[in-house]
Amino acid sequence: MNCVKTAIQTLDKEMGQRVRKYIDNLTKPPGSLGRLEELAIQLAEMTSEVFPVVSPPGVIVFAADHGVVEEGVSAFPQEVTVQMVMNFLNSGAAINVFSRQIGAMFEVVDVGIATDIEADGLVNRKIRYGTSNFCKQDAMTRKEVESVIAAGYERAENMIGQGCKCLILGEMGIGNTTASSAILAVLSGQDVSTLVGRETGIAVEKIIHKQQVIVRALDERKPDRKDPIDILAKIGGLEIAAMTGAMLSAAANRVPILVDGFIAAISALLAKEICSTAIDYMIVGHCSVEPGHKIALKLLSKKPLLDLELCLGEGSGAAVAFPILTSATLMLKEMATFASAGISKE
Repeated sequence: MNCVKTAIQTLDKEMGQRVRKYIDNLTKPPGSLGRLEELAIQLAEMTSEVFPVVSPPGVIVFAADHGVVEEGVSAFPQEVTVQMVMNFLNSGAAINVFSRQIGAMFEVVDVGIATDIEADGLVNRKIRYGTSNFCKQDAMTRKEVESVIAAGYERAENMIGQGCKCLILGEMGIGNTTASSAILAVLSGQDVSTLVGRETGIAVEKIIHKQQVIVRALDERKPDRKDPIDILAKIGGLEIAAMTGAMLSAAANRVPILVDGFIAAISALLAKEICSTAIDYMIVGHCSVEPGHKIALKLLSKKPLLDLELCLGEGSGAAVAFPILTSATLMLKEMATFASAGISKE
């Protein structure tokens, strides 16, 4: 991981100042385009370009299963992971629709589905057949965590090499909100009861059970708050770790990361723990209805672009928010300056 830390550069603040001055000379009152102006400056600092480009975006959905579903923490059976992966491959899911809408490059990666899938279009980077039930034993080994982070890093490198200019990461894995909530409990130090919500349809009576499962797991596993690899090994998910690796790759390549909802935010926090400068390349697409997401956003010190009461995952909310980034870049590229339009600033 040390090579990742040295590869991620600090933001180009000089470029940001240059773009800020340019924006102030566009044909509008200073600051009148609000956060679009700040986004344009952020993108310039990330990419080190006067006129940053975010198209085409790239969407990678990582899929894996979670042993903790044995504890009855999810509203859906584990088989839904495979069923939804097939839905992605058949272009029928929400993220497929929104990816087409924004002209995104798209791929689905198996990093730990509990069964083998033989299907065209699925990228196989399976590290193991799902995690272990972390109520009974560690979710995976440190070596497996490092391997799946590397797999995520490699897939992002591949997509960036094909021309991706903005990375959106999604996930599929029944039980992953339980793992994410457990990780957030460790990173935030907050009580589990403040972090666990209804997610995708979980019954009210299951919420308390889910909270109890997480508390029991944390008591048994005792993950080290200062060691993100230990956290992932003891209570993490394979797709969560893969997204973390992909985020580190994007940051190392100065490619903006448009962060999706709750689970993606947990991966973002882990990437930050591995390398603090990685966070500088992240923009949060939306605010999820998951209560833990708001807490994660505070830890990231990020303000979401949208709040549409979404909680689907898959990268869907980030994909919906992507056109806002496009607007910010086109504002820079296509608006006239006062001088070019012959308009007096006074």
